[in-house]
Amino acid sequence: MNGFGVHELDVVVVGAGQAGLSAAYHLRRTGLEPDRDFVVLDHAPRAGGAWQFRWPSLTYGKVHGMHALPGMELTGADGSRPSSKVIGAYFTAYEERFGLRVHRPVTVRAVREGEGGRLLVESSEGTYAARALINATGTWDRPFWPRYPGQETFRGRQLHTVNYPGPEEFAGQRVLVVGGGASGTQHLMEIADTAAETTWVTRREPVYREGPFGEVEGRAAVALVEERVRQGLPPQSVVSVTGLPLNDAIRAARDRGVLDRQPMFDRITPTGVAWDDGRTLEVDVILWATGFRAAIDHLAPLRLREPGGGIRVDGTQAVRDERVHLVGYGPSASTIGANRAGRAAVAAIRRLLERNPEPEGVVVPAGE
Repeated sequence: MNGFGVHELDVVVVGAGQAGLSAAYHLRRTGLEPDRDFVVLDHAPRAGGAWQFRWPSLTYGKVHGMHALPGMELTGADGSRPSSKVIGAYFTAYEERFGLRVHRPVTVRAVREGEGGRLLVESSEGTYAARALINATGTWDRPFWPRYPGQETFRGRQLHTVNYPGPEEFAGQRVLVVGGGASGTQHLMEIADTAAETTWVTRREPVYREGPFGEVEGRAAVALVEERVRQGLPPQSVVSVTGLPLNDAIRAARDRGVLDRQPMFDRITPTGVAWDDGRTLEVDVILWATGFRAAIDHLAPLRLREPGGGIRVDGTQAVRDERVHLVGYGPSASTIGANRAGRAAVAAIRRLLERNPEPEGVVVPAGE
């Protein structure tokens, strides 16, 4: 593609993380060819999805629930290496093995209604006219920053999980970690060994999960998230409904007082935070481990959102447009869920393409 005109094909996959690569793999398995029948566009500079941006201290041995991509296992990985390096290399090898030809870095700016029943995918390398779209953009590009009174007056440093550099940078500092999810606890347990002082605040009391977490429990958790997207509400992460696993590391951190949770503050001051009951806390750093939102703003021209703020999805299909499938969204946000969603989306799209054959009179512009 030369960046001019419109390139017509069957499917555009937006995003090359776990969900996007799974979808691309299954598109190839059904006989579609990369760059002829479908294209994979990825905003990231290299292979690895969001994993490539993880902090160096998150080694592969600390990763929970990384599920192999379809058709190729991840074997022999060194648990002491950064997860970004291990999984980045795995994704690179996967793309090469199956000839997925991911285009990167490419930013998808908007998806609009086109002519002849096609979707116009406007990107930094040109415009694609697709018969179907698989959106696999995940959440990493949309970190959620809560807003509190006085936030702009704080003279210390504020950063989000997306910018977390590892524990060494907080040596000798007073650090406030905000957020009750897995990232918040991981940050706290690391930073506590180098910081002068750490404090943990959450909106709700943390819920710890004891005992095994098997297939039955996993399906029940996914069902709760799935119900939200069926209602057109913004999806919650699967982790948000499972609770925090009460493992040995968490128990040790609780015993040391590292996970001594405080209620959410009411405002931010130039030197820290304050509660309405008169308590104040001076800190050097506020680390927002407050999660992410689905990166779907480029789909806005299609008007897929429901009044509740989310896109209503049945399986992977957007209820308002059968040509659009969301993978890695809501209930399929886990690595194993993303694999299954990629397969399901491709099966549905194949049925759609067979039911609606190529319209007559479609011409690919010269030079494309």
